[in-house]
Order: sequence, then C-alpha cells, then structure tokens
Amino acid sequence: MRFEHVQSDVTVVGGGLSGVSAAVAAARLGKKVSLIQNRPVLGGNSSSEMRVWVVGATGHGVNRYARETGILGEMFVENQYTNPEGNPYYWDLIVLEKVRHEPNIQLFLNTDVHEVEAEGDELNRHIISVTGWMMGSERKIRFESPVFLDCTGDGLIGFLAGAKYQIGREAKHEFNEAWAPDVSDNITLGSTLLFYTKDAGRPVKFVPPSFTKDITQTPIPIKRVLSSGDSGCHYWWIEWGGAEEIDTLHDNELIRDELWSVIYGIWDYIKNSGKFEAETMTLEWVGSMPGKREYRRFKGDYVLNQNDLERQTEFDDNVTYGGWSIDLHPPEGMYAADYTSRHYHSDGIYQIPYRSLYSVNVNNLLFAGRNISATHIAFGSSRVMGTCASVGQAAGTAVALCVENKATPREVYEKHLKQLQQTLLWEDSSVIGIKNEDPADLALQAKVIASSYVNRLAIERADESFELSTDAAFLMPVDPKIEKIQILLDSASDTTVEVEVWDTGRQENYIPHRLQVRDAQTIKKGNKQWIEFNLPWSPERAQNAFVIVKENPGVTLYLSRQPMSGVLSFIKEKALNVARGMESLNHDQLVVKWNMKRVVRKPFCFRLVDETNAFEPGKIIDGYQRPYGGAHMWLAEHARKEAWIALNWDKAVKVNEIHITFNDDVNEDLINLHHHRTEFDVIPELVKDYRVEVYDSGNWNSLLEVKGNRQRKRKHILENGVQTRQLRLVVEQTNGTAYAEIVEIRVR
Repeated sequence: MRFEHVQSDVTVVGGGLSGVSAAVAAARLGKKVSLIQNRPVLGGNSSSEMRVWVVGATGHGVNRYARETGILGEMFVENQYTNPEGNPYYWDLIVLEKVRHEPNIQLFLNTDVHEVEAEGDELNRHIISVTGWMMGSERKIRFESPVFLDCTGDGLIGFLAGAKYQIGREAKHEFNEAWAPDVSDNITLGSTLLFYTKDAGRPVKFVPPSFTKDITQTPIPIKRVLSSGDSGCHYWWIEWGGAEEIDTLHDNELIRDELWSVIYGIWDYIKNSGKFEAETMTLEWVGSMPGKREYRRFKGDYVLNQNDLERQTEFDDNVTYGGWSIDLHPPEGMYAADYTSRHYHSDGIYQIPYRSLYSVNVNNLLFAGRNISATHIAFGSSRVMGTCASVGQAAGTAVALCVENKATPREVYEKHLKQLQQTLLWEDSSVIGIKNEDPADLALQAKVIASSYVNRLAIERADESFELSTDAAFLMPVDPKIEKIQILLDSASDTTVEVEVWDTGRQENYIPHRLQVRDAQTIKKGNKQWIEFNLPWSPERAQNAFVIVKENPGVTLYLSRQPMSGVLSFIKEKALNVARGMESLNHDQLVVKWNMKRVVRKPFCFRLVDETNAFEPGKIIDGYQRPYGGAHMWLAEHARKEAWIALNWDKAVKVNEIHITFNDDVNEDLINLHHHRTEFDVIPELVKDYRVEVYDSGNWNSLLEVKGNRQRKRKHILENGVQTRQLRLVVEQTNGTAYAEIVEIRVR
C-alpha cells in the first residue's frame, strides 16, 4: 500500500459530464485541478458502462436555439465528426481527450473518495481534505485544496462534510409547487439499466438465466412497447427503486438484480414467445451498473423550484440555463399499472442561478450535476446530463474565481458576480440574455465594416410542397420593421389566405405571444404564386416575428432545403398522441403544439420586401453570442468571392489574443449516442477555411490561416502580439452553406 498527498487549487470529485466540465473550466482559467473519478472511464451515465444518451435544454427539439455551447458543445460537435455511428466507446474517448488536453488537470481514475476531513459547526463548515482509495493500485491519496466541487451525483462529499441536503419530495406548502404532494416523503426517481441488441445474420437461440422475470405476470407486455430491433434508448422505462421502501443508494445492488431480471425477461419474451420476428437477433450488451436518476440534493442559498421553471424567473445571478421538461416518473417504475411520465414544458429555456450551486453551510463547497439546490419537481428537469454539464462549467468557472480572488463561493456572488458572468461569456458558456461588457475586449472599441452583408430575407428555392391542412409558421428577425411579406404558394381554387404576425414575448422564446398585425388576401387558382401581404410592424426593439399562415386545405406552401440562419419553420399539431412513448404531455402548451413535429433545416419560402439590419456587420460586437430576439451574427454571401469582416480602430492597438465564434447552428439537436445521426458530420454553417489579416503599409498581411475548421470557437494567441489599426477575418470556404456566418470576434 502507498500513501500519497496531492495539493491543488481545486478538487473535483466525480467524473461525469458535470465534473469533467467543471474541471476543464477551472483548468482553462489557469487553476491546478485534481479530478477524481471512482470508475475506469469518464462520462458518468453517458459512458460506455451505462450508455445513457445526453439530452439537455433542446428537449429533443421542443426548445429552439437551445443546444448547449461551451465545453459540452465542443464535445458534441467533435463527436458528430469523429463518431458518426454513435459508438459509446468513441464517446468515452471524446470525453477523456477533453480532460487530457488540459495540462492543468491531474486525473485520478478508479479512485473512490470515502473520507472527508471538515471542521466547524453545523452552520459554518469548512472542508480541509478528502481521501480516496485507488482500486487496483493500493494507493491511498489525500487531496487538499482551498475549494471543493461535489459532482458525485449522489452527493457523498457534501454529505460527509456535513452539508445540508434533501432527499425525496418536498411538501406543497414549502415552495407552493403545483405538483408537490401535500406531505413530504422519500419518494425519488428510480434507476435504469439499458441493453443493446443486434442482428447476428443467422439463427441465435436464447436460454434465459434462472433469475429471469416472467414479465407476462407483470403489466409490462400490455403497457409497454416491445420490439425485437430496439436499442437500449427505447427502454428508458426499465426503471425501479423510487418508492419509499426502496433506497436508490443503499439498495443499489437489489435494484440492479431486479432490473437484470426484467431485462432478461423482456428478451426471453421477445425471443421465445413467438410474437416477434427475432430469430436472428441477439443480445449485444447488457448494463451492469444502474443509471441513477436521483438521490441527495444539496441546499444552496437559493432552491430552484417549479415556479421558477414555469415562470422563467429572471435571476441577477443567471449563470446557465435548462430546458428539458419537468419529467417525473411514477414511483412503481416499470411495474406501474398505468405508466406515464408527467411532463411540463416551460415556454422556453429557464435560468439557473449561481446561488443554487454552492452550499448554504459549507463555506468552500460547490456542487454541479443532479445534486444542485433544487426541489424534486425542478430537479425533474435540471437532472438531465446536458444541463448538468453546463452547470458544471458554471461551477468550475466560479471555483476558479474563488481561488483567484481568495473568496468563498458566497463571496463570489456578493462581490464578483459580474466577473463570473463575463468570464462565462468569454469561455462561450451556455448563458443567454447577458451581454459581453468586457472592458478588456478591444473589439468593442472598434468600428466594424464588411465586404457585404445579407440585407434582404428571401428564401426562394422551392424544393418540397406542404399542404396547409394545419397552421404553419416561420420565425424571422425584425430589425427594424416589417411592411410587406411575400409568400410562395399554390391554390387549388379561388380562396382567401390569412396571415398573422405575433411577437414571441420573451427574447429567448419561440412561440406566438401577442398578435401584432394580420392580413388576408384573396387569391386566384394557380401554382407557385408570390402573394404579398401587408403586415406593418415596427417594434420598439429588434426582435423575432412569429408569422402564422392560417390553415387552408386548398393551399400549398413550399419548403426549401437551403436553410438560412435566423429563420425557423413550425407546423402546429392539430391533435397530439395522448401516450407519446408513454409520456403524458400538456396538450395546451403552445411550445408543445408548435414544436413536436419539427421541420428540420427546411424553411418555408417567403420574401421580406423591406431591407433588414438583422445581419449587419456590427452584430459581431453587439454583446450576444447566441440567438436572443434575433440571430446576433453577421451573414454575407460568399459563393462568388471571399467575404471579409474588419475591425478598425482610431489608433493602433496591441493585439495579443483573438477569439472567433462561428455559427454552429445551436438549433440543431445533437445526440451523442443511438439516434443522434444527421445528414452531415460537420455543421454546414461552420466556416471551414479562413485567414486573419492585419493592415500595414498599404497592404493586408496574413497573420494566421486555418484550414478544415469544424469548431464553433477558435482562440488564437499571438506570442509577441501585433500592433495594428485594422484587423480583418477573411472567409474562404464554409462547410456547406452559401453564407459566411460569424457570431462574434473578440480581441485582447
């Protein structure tokens, strides 16, 4: 046995996506990080050991422009390119390489932390160290640092340190939550095991083990959808352990055995009941570690609750966002006689406050992942891994500022909140609604000019027809006004077509909110007619318009296969399936009605008669790096010649660092495993080849050139810096679209 002592600036316990994101965030800000994981691989529930697919604020497309950026976004985009088949082992490598790329991270795999040294009374605790046992190496390691991050999911570190926490459901009177029970209890969401199948190409028999459950004696064959060709992602409902008499932590092995018995029982039923075409099918993989959904949730200075999600509460300490539905399952799990999971979708994404990421009574402890300060109801949304990862980056950034400012996590909120938010923006974190106000950003002092920009919204190439048997809509930026819109359509007879323009309410929402103007035009029978509608609207500030073409079965609209950033298409569902994959949906929610059936990357054909400023060059320094009441990016056609955008200063500045954020279409919903495939490996909107030039002595001189880019954000450090009054970015080629698209340029 060997005893070791490790000192670092930050200790992160837990190597799931929240812990990885936290560790990488702190390391990139120059802090020495110890990242401790009790398993041989990183990724937590998303790893090859458990294979849960990563979902987040997009809600599988319910929320628009909601895919996470920052560290998770980097991994998503890289996985899209390197792992087109969604191989879980390749995803392991993506996550591992993200950590290994950071020299400031010291990684400890197979290290189980089970000792915490802390001091102080119940109201003010302080962690001194944590100690872990590295399995297989007989190494006992003591970790010391000024600040600690509990990303363990179950919250073991905080528990051992004496942090206040909650297990189970809060009573209704505590937070006045509509879904909360009248009396608090210990009910949690259960755990799940997944499995993979494959076609062996020849007959394969299955001899069930002795512990196989006879599922014909359960509600499963009647209440569930079974199929011989399904992958594990279709069986998320194999869940157990949430009832009060079962503890998802202490009864973990019992839960695993029960889940195993059901998996083999399902497969025995599929293979041997004679009701399925499964002769050549075989089990490829069965999980051995239950994917845990819920256990401890720590108490922070703020407890996120159901009302915050429903109302989309605006927090002064907004550091990231969620958007998955409030997704709660019955405590009986897979044995529930009437199994439906309850869902509630907010009208758009919701903010997560920094005060929910640090302990109310342990003064050097933060947490990230499913154990943040939230009620059971709010946790039903914030628990998903995409949100956990973005929370991890926020917490990791806060930890770095704790060390830098010699401050407690609470003091970061009280004294350094703006620094935290601006640092998150600098690192392209998942934050919406906060502007870049970095005084060190030289780009904010520059005048921006460009070779050209798209000043007319026009989608004219008609590729597919769409019968107007229900309301259809498109979203477009209004900057500064609308007067007339032309829409391409066919009509089987003389008729009247009605069009309405609605605002979206909040800048981060993409549903009709208030009717602004409407028009109706009588049209003749005919095909491919451009019909002009008078729709004058001049909002007080630039924002999106939700343009609805009302149902008319005799009319056909057209869709284009050439997407345009800032423009989205919607189809209103007339009737939703009551049991969509055994999920109970609130059918009255507009965000569900307008988004469940997506028209992916296919805008409706229309023309805005008026000019628009939505894509003018100054958008790259307007402070926003994600869509928010508009696209907030520069667009220019580049098919015939190179497009460029330049920063001009009144006097020479010294440029040491250049950050460029390209458009990677955060409306595209990417999934790391299973059903995540799109028709491309690289986001087409991303700039592929570019160069950066400085103007000197009457000539543009190349400062750097990049070929084959497939990343959203590129950071260029100039070793000795350069003095210049003019700097420009030249777009040579994109990864597929006809536009050069730049979200932001920063200069320090």
